[in-house]
Amino acid sequence: MNTFLLVKTLHILSSVLMVGTGFGTAFYLFWANRSGSVAAQAVVSKWVIKADWWFTTPAVVFQPLSGLWMAHYLGVPWSATWIWLTLALYALAGACWLPVVWLQLKMAKLADAAHQQGASTLPPQYFLYARRWECLGYPAFCAMVAVYFLMVMKPI
Repeated sequence: MNTFLLVKTLHILSSVLMVGTGFGTAFYLFWANRSGSVAAQAVVSKWVIKADWWFTTPAVVFQPLSGLWMAHYLGVPWSATWIWLTLALYALAGACWLPVVWLQLKMAKLADAAHQQGASTLPPQYFLYARRWECLGYPAFCAMVAVYFLMVMKPI
């Protein structure tokens, strides 16, 4: 078996898993937050956290390791513009994602407490966290779209 092709395949699959899980969970939490249903927000926020730990986190770790390994294997200098731009954008996405994880934990805790108490609405703090969560998600997603472009096209 060709090691490079195996790593490349796993790199592609993990990138799809990372971005797909991130986009999918964001989609559901975004709409759950607009549903007005405390129960929905409690359930969805709990499962978003689990999806991040089970799928996104391992892919986040694997992506730069496999990408840099492939670049080294192919003899691509790490000083290549598309490499360092990709790493910079990946770091930007990560800088947005880490606080998002913290916000998701806080949101899930608030939503679960409200649901357990039978509240009909969530506290204002939840919606403050949700706005911040959303504002961090946009640049992270855009950065990852640009990373995909750079990885595929290697334009510079």
